[in-house]
Amino acid sequence: MPRIALLEPPYTDEAGALLAHMMPGKAPPIGLFRMFARNLPMASAMHGWGRYELGRQLTLSMREREIVIDRTCALCGCEYEWAVHMMTFAERVGLTHEQATSLVHGGSADECWTSEPERLLILAVDALHERSDIDDALWARLASVFDDVQLLDVLLLCGWYHAVSFAARAARVPHEPGAPRFADFLPRVP
Repeated sequence: MPRIALLEPPYTDEAGALLAHMMPGKAPPIGLFRMFARNLPMASAMHGWGRYELGRQLTLSMREREIVIDRTCALCGCEYEWAVHMMTFAERVGLTHEQATSLVHGGSADECWTSEPERLLILAVDALHERSDIDDALWARLASVFDDVQLLDVLLLCGWYHAVSFAARAARVPHEPGAPRFADFLPRVP
């Protein structure tokens, strides 16, 4: 049961316009956005930053972005937002079932990760989640692959999805219809 009621149609003109801008095409607004729309000034401000984080100006590839987002949401235990990204982007960015499982239950050393930059992104998210910092050795490894602008994007993307995860979990936003669950991606036992 949501702790903050989701805005339901019919929407006011202002809320309807904002929700329409928050969703691609003519897709109906997801529950998280309908919750945010309870506070229109906040939702409007967040929309600008969210567009950057999911847009073409972000200096990470779409796949790199999704690895950071999915790992962050999984570590935060935010099944809702992780599932939204799994439904929307996992196939588009070529995440395999094993990689999706690893992002929830595994780590950068899992055999499914063959790209060093992708392993480093997972390690960076893990470090930020666990310690709110990245040690010098990992930072040097990251800086050998990603430039300063990309590293800023990694830091803020991870932080942004911590905030989104906190809001979605604490407010108990209900899962989207047909959304996968963490249990759908349990590690295979040999």
